[in-house]
Amino acid sequence: MLRKILTRYLARYRLLLVGVLVFQLCSALAALFLPTLNADIIDNGVASGDVGYIVRTGLWMLLVALGQILAAIVATLCAARAAMGLGRDIRRDVFRKVSGFSEREVSSFGAGSLITRNTNDVQQVQMLAMMSATMLVMAPMMAIGGIIMAVRQDVGLSWILAVSIPVLLALAGLIISRMVPLFRSYQTRLDAVNRIMREQLTGVRVVRAFVRERIEEDRFRLANTDIMVVGRKVGSLFVLMFPLVMLVLNVTIVAVVWFGGIEVDAGNTQIGTLFAFMQYVGQILGGVMMASFMAIMIPRASVSAERIGEVLASETTLVPPAHPVAEMPRLGAAEFRDVGFTYPGAEAPVLSGITFRADPGETVAIIGSTGAGKSTLISLIPRLFDATAGTVRAQGVDVTEADLDTLWRGIGLVPQRPFLFSGTIATNLRFGREDATDDELWRALEIAQAADFVRDKPDGLDTAIAQGGTNVSGGQRQRLAIARAIVHQPDILVFDDSFSALDLTTDARLRQALWRELPEVTKIVVAQRVSTITDADRIVVLDDGRMAGVGSHEELLETSETYREIVASQRGADESEVHA
Repeated sequence: MLRKILTRYLARYRLLLVGVLVFQLCSALAALFLPTLNADIIDNGVASGDVGYIVRTGLWMLLVALGQILAAIVATLCAARAAMGLGRDIRRDVFRKVSGFSEREVSSFGAGSLITRNTNDVQQVQMLAMMSATMLVMAPMMAIGGIIMAVRQDVGLSWILAVSIPVLLALAGLIISRMVPLFRSYQTRLDAVNRIMREQLTGVRVVRAFVRERIEEDRFRLANTDIMVVGRKVGSLFVLMFPLVMLVLNVTIVAVVWFGGIEVDAGNTQIGTLFAFMQYVGQILGGVMMASFMAIMIPRASVSAERIGEVLASETTLVPPAHPVAEMPRLGAAEFRDVGFTYPGAEAPVLSGITFRADPGETVAIIGSTGAGKSTLISLIPRLFDATAGTVRAQGVDVTEADLDTLWRGIGLVPQRPFLFSGTIATNLRFGREDATDDELWRALEIAQAADFVRDKPDGLDTAIAQGGTNVSGGQRQRLAIARAIVHQPDILVFDDSFSALDLTTDARLRQALWRELPEVTKIVVAQRVSTITDADRIVVLDDGRMAGVGSHEELLETSETYREIVASQRGADESEVHA
């Protein structure tokens, strides 16, 4: 998977990669040429006392060294541009892929894991690309070139390299084989830390309300300790690599000096040649060391690439139709025909045999006990999920055949748990329609019964909103979410238990304003309170995922036992709330 991702995303940067190869080759050739010049200075200049030769050759060495530096700088710049572009492109594609996921795929991966995959995992692959273009490309050039140059200097000492290089490679392979499973475990534990941290930040009010700070701290401490233990094992193997490499390098240098000194004493080689051979040995083993360092990075990047590949290879259940319908024949219409839905892995369906319709401009309410499948049912209209049985039609078209952008453009959804984005009240309201005027924003706020508290804010529409809307109350957040849906100007407004955070008076005023100001918009309302839906054109009663009745409030009181039980259970509570 790592090779596949690198090949796919680096293809567009092939010119930069060619530049890396060319300039790295120039840098390597310059580095390999310097020991030979140094040997010439010792053998032909120092030994004979020829100062002029020393100066001339020294100037050549200086020019070669400057050329090496310039080539290395240019190669690094090309590598950096290619690696940063790769990281940007992978993050873009992962974000686009996740944006197209249904709630099923998001739940399958987990929000914390998806965040980690698009940040830390991409960073690992990006870092590998950067280091590969600078170190991994250079390593074989230095190692192979160093072997060739060392053999040219002294064939008799080359047996030392034949011993030291395999030993170094064997040590590196042993350490790397132990690090691969640790890296995989580390990334999994990093997901756990991110998930726990995200849960605690999101649910901070619940944590404090139930006095669970100590328990949550212990929970985070355990996850944090787990990742520390794995990280320590990785670090122990990592730091073991360099002492072993230095040990092999130093032993090799001692062997070269020992056996080379014997050769010099016997007159079989010159001192300059011995010094050059020692430098080539350092370059060879340095190249092997660079390759070993890269080999340590590859397993972790490989694990990260697999995790990124899982996201990119995942197919969303929201499959765009081959021939999408962009023209909607019945704006505002919604219809369910014998609809059923089963969650993956569930033993029984959540919904079965649901059949009803909402005509343009009508108000259809859905009520039932907790767990009856109300939220799942309305999630099928904007294709947050796809029905596993039957047909869902919106605006006169089967939702699985409709163009997704056109479908979503005609639907305004107010979720059960409203979410506001960081910014201002105005930017949140314009989330539904960027070109909305201030007058349109105020009209939506008036309908949603939110205009008064927005006017009371010193900055009005420019009042800052924290991420998630945590700096406003639950009722205010709910009304702003309703106003945002109204600004969207949809043909179908879907309210998923959106009135539960409102008191009865505000609830009544808001519904009256909706019915009065938006008579042409179809309204599908999921509610817990009977008082919210008594004036609906049609009420659908759900019981354990099945329809237990459909009709007006008066009709259901006569025909549906389930509805009568719901009404009876709430009558006393509603009356006491009104009197209070």
